[in-house]
Amino acid sequence: MKNPNPLPSPVRQAPELETNLAGLVVEHRKLLAQVDLHQKAMQKLDLVALDEAARQQESTRIRINGLEARRRLISLNLARTLKLPLDATLSQIAQALPERRQGLLLLRDELRGVAETIASRNKIASRVGGAILGHLNTAVRLIAGVVENAGVYTKNGTPQVPGRIGGIEAVG
Repeated sequence: MKNPNPLPSPVRQAPELETNLAGLVVEHRKLLAQVDLHQKAMQKLDLVALDEAARQQESTRIRINGLEARRRLISLNLARTLKLPLDATLSQIAQALPERRQGLLLLRDELRGVAETIASRNKIASRVGGAILGHLNTAVRLIAGVVENAGVYTKNGTPQVPGRIGGIEAVG
C-alpha cells in the first residue's frame, strides 16, 4: 500500500528552490533600485517622488515576504526529504544535493550581497532622513515660538522683532 502523504522528491524540489532564490534575487535588485530612487528624492526633497518610492518599496517588500515564506516551506520539505535537521541552512541543503550545490550556493551568495547593499544604503537613508527631520523640527519649533508669543506692533502695523534671537530663545 502506498504512503498517503509521500514526501516531495528532492529532484523536483531542488529546481523549485533555485527558481525561488532567483526570484528573491530579482526582487531584491528591484528593491535596491527603489532605495536609490528614494535617496535621490530625499536629496531633492521631492515629496511626490518620496511617496511613490515608498509605495513601490512596500509592494516589493510584500512580494519578497511571499517568496521568503515559499523558500522556507521548500527548504523545510527538502530538509525532511533529505533527513536533515528541520532548521537546515541553505548550505546544508546544498551539501546534500551535490548536483545542485554550485547553483544554490551562487544564488545564496548573490542574494546575500544584494541584501547587504540594501541594508547599507537604508542605514545611510535613515541617517539623512533623521537629519532632515531634526532640521524641520527646529524650524517648526522656532515658528511656533514666534507665533505663540504676542508681539508688539508699530504704528504701521508691522511686528516689532528683536534685533537678535538668543540661543536659549531659539531652542525654547
